[in-house]
Amino acid sequence: MTPRPLADDRKAPGPMTHEPETWLALAGGVGAARFLRGLVRAVPPNEITALVNTGDDCSFYGVHVSPDCDIVTYTLAGMIDGERGWGLEGDTFQLVDALEQLGHQVWFRLGDRDYATCLHRTLRMAGGAGLAQVADELRQRFGVAVRIVPMSEDPCPTNVRLTDGRVLHFEEYLIREGSPDTVAGVDLSAAEAAKPAPGVLDAIAEARAILVCPSNPVVSVGPILAVPGVRDAIAAAGVPVVAVSPIVGGKPVKGPAAQLLRGVGCEVSALGVAEFYREWITGFVIDEQDADHAKAIEALGLDVRVVDTIMRDAEAAEGVARAVLELAG
Repeated sequence: MTPRPLADDRKAPGPMTHEPETWLALAGGVGAARFLRGLVRAVPPNEITALVNTGDDCSFYGVHVSPDCDIVTYTLAGMIDGERGWGLEGDTFQLVDALEQLGHQVWFRLGDRDYATCLHRTLRMAGGAGLAQVADELRQRFGVAVRIVPMSEDPCPTNVRLTDGRVLHFEEYLIREGSPDTVAGVDLSAAEAAKPAPGVLDAIAEARAILVCPSNPVVSVGPILAVPGVRDAIAAAGVPVVAVSPIVGGKPVKGPAAQLLRGVGCEVSALGVAEFYREWITGFVIDEQDADHAKAIEALGLDVRVVDTIMRDAEAAEGVARAVLELAG
């Protein structure tokens, strides 16, 4: 499968004109992509908007890399490297291998076709296109019906503070350093000083419900909420806000959520995440392994559903999505 070309007379996406049936998903990383893979089986894809974290965005090898936007796009296009959870299936790595032979650090592995996506993004932005416009172009090129909207077009690097005094960009913490369990805090000040990307506030205002993917609460969902106006818009929307716990049986399904939750003083459990989210969500979906937390979560004022949340395949992801939709009404 190859990306579809756009017409030559490309135009920036106009104002969003969603019908009331739009489902808005707050998304970041592999957990979000897998959940969305199930959601598109439960509701029409063109009725879904993914509001995607850009706190992981960074420049590597001269190009603008937008990891979460690309993971979501590649997954929904059926082109993701399933084993890695990122990048394109069957991609080669001749570029970074050659750079390594020339003496460059290549701890961030970017495949050759993946690099082309990022170079396209960089060239379009250098020509005056905004990140939101490029994200929309790319999802169309890859045949994705779900609208993909980055949280901001401003630089919003998420930085992780370690107990040894170092402050690392999240990608450095995750990949280069291997996610050490020495997190002293997370700095979202860049997101807090940013503006919402075009379409973000409209998408929230027009949503039938807001679905919080089983993404890292601290560095995937947290940066989206940190962008000025987003939390207020969610509160003003007055619609159900239903989250899926990324913690199952006291452990994250994938990634360094445990280290980061502990670093911000949050218990690493389904109950801990429910408490972390309680001020702005209305419902919470937890795994069967955490059924003993259901009553305590309900005591927080949240509606709860207990299902198998391990998204082993698209069918299992659909089951999780349907549980969320049930709570969302």
